[in-house]
Amino acid sequence: VFCSPDPRTDPWPLVYSPVPITLIFSSYLSVVALGPRCLRRRLELRAALLAYNLAMVALASYMFYEFLVTSVLANYSYLCQPVDYSRSELGMRMARVCWWFFFSKVIELLDTVFLILRKKQEQVTFLHVYHHGSMLFNWWSGVKYVPGGQAFFIGMLNSFVHIFMYSYYALAALGPRMRRHLWWKRYLTILQLCQFVAIAAHSSYNLFTECPFPDGFNTAVFLYILSLLALFLRFYCQTYVRGKQ
Repeated sequence: VFCSPDPRTDPWPLVYSPVPITLIFSSYLSVVALGPRCLRRRLELRAALLAYNLAMVALASYMFYEFLVTSVLANYSYLCQPVDYSRSELGMRMARVCWWFFFSKVIELLDTVFLILRKKQEQVTFLHVYHHGSMLFNWWSGVKYVPGGQAFFIGMLNSFVHIFMYSYYALAALGPRMRRHLWWKRYLTILQLCQFVAIAAHSSYNLFTECPFPDGFNTAVFLYILSLLALFLRFYCQTYVRGKQ
């Protein structure tokens, strides 16, 4: 079952109501739909891209560190971890990094904006928009209702993957001379797929065990991850298997 809003995080920015995040999502869809029509010429934005991606590497590194250290200090279980709803130092520290992870999903909408400004519309696929848009609402509900507990594993793993992903983007922003150093793009996709498998196993395990973490959230995470796994597998096959043939 789903639970009541966490009184600690409920009044926090963008969490207190679904209206702000819905407006952000609506604006995002408007940019996706109308941006390519309004933009007349392609923009390079190499310096802005490099700065943005390096900042995202730093943010992902900070979040991974906070998730890892806080979970270790609080002796979190990787098999069954209820939410610490107390206002203890570690409980609040975990809630704060969950909020930062949620906010990072708002910032990551700029990935799409940069693609549109650079007229790389072919990369704004259904997978791209679905992934970015859905993560907003997934983590809004996570921070509002269960900031911590089992959810820490998802945030920690995703932050780890994003360190490499935004490092790749930062290198790519340096231009064609870096192309020969970006041979590991395929392995980045494999790392993302491994992430989804790990999260699916982690969330499904608790559906068959007695764990004081809401089954509704574990079920939602499991089904959502299956959709991402299917879409990313399709992308991998189209890009690296059929593409090479």
